[in-house]
Amino acid sequence: MTEESEKRPRWLAILLVLLPLWLILSGAAGIWWFLHREKQEEIRGQQRFARMVSEKSLADDLRKIVNYIGERHTSSETAATGLTRTAAMIEGLLGPSNTGYTVRRTRGPANWPLIHVSLPGGNEKSPALWIVTSYDSRPGSPGVEANATGLAATLAAAQALAADQPARTVHFAFIPHANDPGSPVADTAATLSLLLLSSGPPKLILCVEAMGGSEELLLSSPDNAAIPLQQTRSLATIRDTPSDAPAGLTGRLVSQNLPAVRIATRPTPTQDDPDDQLPPPATLAAASGRLIELIRRCAAAP
Repeated sequence: MTEESEKRPRWLAILLVLLPLWLILSGAAGIWWFLHREKQEEIRGQQRFARMVSEKSLADDLRKIVNYIGERHTSSETAATGLTRTAAMIEGLLGPSNTGYTVRRTRGPANWPLIHVSLPGGNEKSPALWIVTSYDSRPGSPGVEANATGLAATLAAAQALAADQPARTVHFAFIPHANDPGSPVADTAATLSLLLLSSGPPKLILCVEAMGGSEELLLSSPDNAAIPLQQTRSLATIRDTPSDAPAGLTGRLVSQNLPAVRIATRPTPTQDDPDDQLPPPATLAAASGRLIELIRRCAAAP
């Protein structure tokens, strides 16, 4: 044993062994804590989105539309009555006696109304944000995803945001013809375009449909420049629109040079899809909460 080793304290030798081990363990613990915290933040975010709406109230509204009202279109007397009842439900839920909005009606094709409520913005010169959804279904289907879930989510958003003071005005519009191919879909889109332009060129139009597929929002548009990329962070995934995709409401509005974006949680049901299965209430509530947060971000953006 050398003289130097004899003079070295025993605790120093132990420290030289333990220090590298401590660095390794503390580094591993730090990485674990970082990943754990990220996961907890994600869970808390999902819970926060879900708490923005009443899961029970949302589920009740959806059951009323699908099970009590049923088919909503003009191809039969019963379904036409369903379309009328749905319009009355929208006005009742959002009107002065409940949510407190002033409800406006625009006469559409075949005399079916486009229903419209507004949340005034602080900056009147800022182009408005529009949230659009349809309240009809196609013949032979109760129209769960086309478009009862989109309607229920939009109603929940309008109710949740009623007390907000956004920077830009937010309009909610409900249209009677979009899913029944035998109805005046094109004429309704044209009437909607006039409504959208009535307060000046809009900043953005979110077309809401099929909101029961998952918690995550999917955004798509033939006009990629219209998609609000900065506001979708942690809320939505951007999907390309196939060049041969059916026009749909979003495509019709984009063809009229309007900044429209489809917002949903799944693809549009096909004509062969029975579209009669109610989604889990928690899934629709979480997706609706994300929609509300996205509207808030877009309404606050310059």
